[in-house]
Amino acid sequence: MHVAGRIEDYALIGDMQTAALVCRDGTVDWLCLPRFDSHAIFAGLLGTEEHGFWRLGPAHASDAEPPTAARRRYRGDSLILESEWDTPRGTVRVTDFMPPRDGAPQLIRIVEGVTGRVPMRSALRMRFSYGRVVPWVHKHEGRTVAVAGPDSVWFDTACETYGKALTTYADFTVAPGDRIAFTISWEPSHKEPPALPEPEQSLVATEEFWRDWVEQCTYHGPYREAVVRSLITLKALTYAPTGGIVAAPTTSLPEEIGGVRNWDYRYTWLRDAAITLSSLLRTGYREEARAWREWLLRAVAGDPENLQIMYGIAGERELGEAELDWLPGYENSMPVRVGNGAAHQLQLDVYGEVTEALHLAHMTGLSRNDYASLLQLKLIRYLEDHWDQPDEGIWEVRGPRRHFVHSKVMAWVAVDRTIKLIESGDADGPLEKWRELRDDIHRDVCEKGYDKERNTFTQSYGSKELDASLLLIPQMGFLPPDDKRVIGTIEAIQRELSTADGFILRYPTAGEDAGVDGLEGDEGAFLACSFWMADDLAMIGRVDEARRLFERLLALRNDLGLLAEEWDPNLQRQVGNFPQAFSHVPLIDTALRLTASGAYGG
Repeated sequence: MHVAGRIEDYALIGDMQTAALVCRDGTVDWLCLPRFDSHAIFAGLLGTEEHGFWRLGPAHASDAEPPTAARRRYRGDSLILESEWDTPRGTVRVTDFMPPRDGAPQLIRIVEGVTGRVPMRSALRMRFSYGRVVPWVHKHEGRTVAVAGPDSVWFDTACETYGKALTTYADFTVAPGDRIAFTISWEPSHKEPPALPEPEQSLVATEEFWRDWVEQCTYHGPYREAVVRSLITLKALTYAPTGGIVAAPTTSLPEEIGGVRNWDYRYTWLRDAAITLSSLLRTGYREEARAWREWLLRAVAGDPENLQIMYGIAGERELGEAELDWLPGYENSMPVRVGNGAAHQLQLDVYGEVTEALHLAHMTGLSRNDYASLLQLKLIRYLEDHWDQPDEGIWEVRGPRRHFVHSKVMAWVAVDRTIKLIESGDADGPLEKWRELRDDIHRDVCEKGYDKERNTFTQSYGSKELDASLLLIPQMGFLPPDDKRVIGTIEAIQRELSTADGFILRYPTAGEDAGVDGLEGDEGAFLACSFWMADDLAMIGRVDEARRLFERLLALRNDLGLLAEEWDPNLQRQVGNFPQAFSHVPLIDTALRLTASGAYGG
């Protein structure tokens, strides 16, 4: 009997339109078809085997736990997963991948005998609508097809299959040199069957795709392995048809095991996508930047007054939040949510992140887009009248709105970068008026968001609490790194928001301002904030300390180089949605900064 593994037990495979998570025991516990945000056909990750799974590995007793792979790795710089089992009868390898597609989405699994003769089993239990709907499974011209409503999933293999307990099985034995393929393909149920898969050709094409893509990377420093794996992960989180970038391919993996902080991250946050874009640009990936800029212009549609903090991967605006009460949640962490009610929050920092991304695209030579410049000007005109309002802030608090310092700083960034655009001659605007606006915001933050007695900026105006987003003040150029207020803030965050092992919490979830986020419970150390701390330490000259923190963070990655959103310092495990763009982006950024400073070992 398989139960969902620890979050770090999973591998990511994907085709840049959706993604699957594969556990160490060869079980696919999560897959949404045909898109990242579609209903899952395997939702065992958030429930039990009853909610859908596909296990492929050495045969074992039905009441025993499936054996876990002795080794697993990605094939070179690709998203092709290879898992190997050593059994008393021999060694077997399973290769899992999803070919970048023109037609039907496919998940392909190839079993290869290495030594001996190994009995194997494939157990496929498809459950549509996040585990709620049992499909009609039948044969059609020799192929197995599962149908429910608008969806059909086709299962192809040369092995003989049989049905038992609403599950499709295949039992077989592999010897050295044997290669047996299994494929599932999705197609709308009213259409003709998808073409028969060609697993071996698809494997070659998929490996070529990733090799060619990675060759574009311009970073060749000491942390190349970690940077390239993070870049591949970010590419895998990009929805190829539109250029939208999801924050993560999962929903409701908890920030606290057993808690309620469970959110759907299968959407495009402007903030996450903008910082992802910046990392891709700095490592040579202009095509992704261009596609994202086009996605942004379509999603915003010239309407900054109604700018959302997030959109669907094709630019959809309605992301209504609902709870799936038939799913018990990952390790009983309820509720399981789909959709995201934060979509219509006011988060003023988003204007800064979007403008910074457009500015960086402009500075790195991305071809000029007049509409992008026009949008940037519209964003500033909106901020002129709204920057001094309270908002929900970067962390999407569900408590009362506040004057968050980070939001004001990012409003300043938006104005500052737009002034630079005008000064370069590539846009026209009221330069003097906006220079005054930039000065007004700066003065406001320094007067109302700074605690002179403690020599630190605070989470919000009038608050005593700290917030790790304040670490972005020097990175955004709001104040220079050697400013005593910057150094004081960094040191205060180290004292008050640091775990015993030196990782950084986002903000206090208990104390004087308990309830700032309007939620019960606690959460782990936020990995992005921990990378920001390493960045800041390098910026203020504490480069050896920065390097040591960075390398401790790298050690938190799973064996395949993947990171979730947070690290639970008590349980010593990854928590939150996985893998998380907002963790891999600052990993890249910190690696670039440390490489530039020469702060690395060996």
